[in-house]
Amino acid sequence: MDDAAIRAITRPHKNLMKMYFLQALAANIVFPIVIWPFYFKFHTLRYKFDEEGVSASWGILFRREIYLTYKRIQDIHVKRNVFERWLGIGTVDIQTASGSSTAELSLEGMGEYEAVRDFLYRRMRGHEGVEPEAGGEAAAPAGGEDELVALLKEIRGELDGARRALEAKAD
Repeated sequence: MDDAAIRAITRPHKNLMKMYFLQALAANIVFPIVIWPFYFKFHTLRYKFDEEGVSASWGILFRREIYLTYKRIQDIHVKRNVFERWLGIGTVDIQTASGSSTAELSLEGMGEYEAVRDFLYRRMRGHEGVEPEAGGEAAAPAGGEDELVALLKEIRGELDGARRALEAKAD
């Protein structure tokens, strides 16, 4: 999937409602009560991938909105339980450095969960306009390698100078 197709994702896959139904069914007797929050969450859940970050919003009475910039993202995980694998969907968990052990944002019901994960990885690493190569990894931006080598050489020179100064002071 290309970046434009990822940015076009605004709703979860329809199979997410089937998974919610199965979860509510597992509640047995309280199924009629448990299904309604799932129903409203599914029908109000919206995603947005823009140039700066990713956002999700849901809810009717208690509206919840989360916006994360790509720079704040620390780690991305894909979760798929048995039912999600059976339905062909997945959940992309996004973690930040907030100190919490749980995900800051969970993108539930993603049909193209691997493409979304790769898109987010490219954005968090700063490779905005770069498509992945055949191996699956994003290519380095043009000119970035030369700048990195120059920076590393400069750091090496500074460390050598500091080492020499410490050796001269010790003698």
